[in-house]
Amino acid sequence: MNHRPLLAALAFTAMTAHASLAAAATNVAGVPFDDTATVGGQTLVLNGTGVRTRLLFKVYAMGLYVPQRASDAGAVQNQSGSKRIRIVTLRDLSVEQFVDALVDGLRKNHSAEALAALAPAIAAFRKAMLEIKDAPTNTEVLLESWNGATRLTVGGKRRGEDIPDERFFPALLRIWIGEAPADAELKQNLLGKAP
Repeated sequence: MNHRPLLAALAFTAMTAHASLAAAATNVAGVPFDDTATVGGQTLVLNGTGVRTRLLFKVYAMGLYVPQRASDAGAVQNQSGSKRIRIVTLRDLSVEQFVDALVDGLRKNHSAEALAALAPAIAAFRKAMLEIKDAPTNTEVLLESWNGATRLTVGGKRRGEDIPDERFFPALLRIWIGEAPADAELKQNLLGKAP
């Protein structure tokens, strides 16, 4: 009896199932994160995902996309090319609270001199965010970096002008994976180190 057709069919089924699993999205707190994303024409991979909690409340789900997976914060920071931070709110937030928390995270991870150098970029980012007013549950916030600029997109709409300071996106990234992260468990998850 010739088993080749059966073996070929089984092999095809296994490959198809593997491809489907590889393309499947990661689900975090009910929010799907695709395994890849494209920013500035560059394909990025999902480095890690997690949930930002504050006082036991789930605030937002987050995914970090980079050119190449890395489990070291310095390696992630130093990768050249595009990057993306995707945040999806898990509760209603005022944008002012959200921005204040981000600015606080910048303060905790940078010297006074570094913050002073970033002041124009922080002001531009703050202004673009505050024009939004509210971030109801399931609001998507994309922070993307390519060619040295940072772009903000909220709810599928670009907000403000691209921020041309090449130091700004790495500064934002330090909020979550820096020496004083907003959430230590989230940092580990974004670096692909599940606790």
